[in-house]
Amino acid sequence: MGKHYMRNHAYTNILEAMEELDRVFEKVSGYFSLLAEPTRLKILHALCDGEKPVNTVVETVGSSQTNVSRHLNAMYRSGVLSRRKEANLVYYAIADESVVELCRTVCVQVASRLEDNALTSGAVNRFMAQPEPPPARRRKAAQ
Repeated sequence: MGKHYMRNHAYTNILEAMEELDRVFEKVSGYFSLLAEPTRLKILHALCDGEKPVNTVVETVGSSQTNVSRHLNAMYRSGVLSRRKEANLVYYAIADESVVELCRTVCVQVASRLEDNALTSGAVNRFMAQPEPPPARRRKAAQ
């Protein structure tokens, strides 16, 4: 094998690796684009402890029903949220926990760097809190 072949082969490998990275960067960019709206971060925060109907999300976020519904729909279409209908109510829940982890990491870092230390450590720890796991069931004693 000649030097020219080796150089072309290495270049091809670099291009293939960059194509894979491009796909990853595109996905990450989509996450950041989706989450670049503060209302969507509030929605994630509101849903972190479990599924909620739209009216509860609207109350928690403190925005109009129209605005919250628009954001919920965009987050649902992107796969971040799941949705189900029951009678006249629509419920939303977190579908992609990795987005919550990403947001929590960024929020905690930003909050801990606020110049005026306006947030207590307790408030920082509540950012997009994980729901408590269900208590373990007791096994019946063998009879």
